[in-house]
Amino acid sequence: MIQIKTFVFNPFQVNCYVLYDETGACAIIDPSCYEKHEEKELAGFIEEAGLKPECILFTHCHIDHILGSRFVSKKYKLKPLTHKDSLLFLENSKEYGKSFGFDVSRPIMPEKFLEDGDAVKFGNQELKVLHAPGHADGSLCYYHEKAGFVVVGDVLFNNGIGRTDLPTGDYDTLIKSIFEKLMDLPEEVTVYPGHGPSTSIGYEKKSNPFLTGVY
Repeated sequence: MIQIKTFVFNPFQVNCYVLYDETGACAIIDPSCYEKHEEKELAGFIEEAGLKPECILFTHCHIDHILGSRFVSKKYKLKPLTHKDSLLFLENSKEYGKSFGFDVSRPIMPEKFLEDGDAVKFGNQELKVLHAPGHADGSLCYYHEKAGFVVVGDVLFNNGIGRTDLPTGDYDTLIKSIFEKLMDLPEEVTVYPGHGPSTSIGYEKKSNPFLTGVY
């Protein structure tokens, strides 16, 4: 049975998720820890729970979501997985970091990339990859069909959607991604966003001001 541990890291209050099951295998999604105490909190949980990270996944590569990428890559000897269109952000992460007041080292770069429809496996679990650009090029969501949840990064929020005024953002593309990749999921599916509280597909269909009037 899969379990989810949520951490909230750095001044942008990014949700970092650790997904794990009875095998002890785990996936780290959006390692956003920046301060040393945040790194210790994440690593301490993994150690105390007896977990073994098998993959590092990015929902997208805006600087606030990847601040801990180098730390976890080096500590667990893993290359991160993301979409090829995210390379722009990774390659310029040091410069992006400076613009927001972060002093960061360049992340360990991926050696392979995820595409829409791919499956990410760890332990006894499988996540389906959903490519959902619009907030940022290369944005990915990770859907666990059996457990009924999806990790969406900054594509969809509780009563909101991701910003589209940042580089590579586009409102029409984002709305298209949400409708084509998320709104067709079962209404009971839990949505774990990149910031803020979780929600559900059904709730967002009924209450999200960007989506209401369609259903």
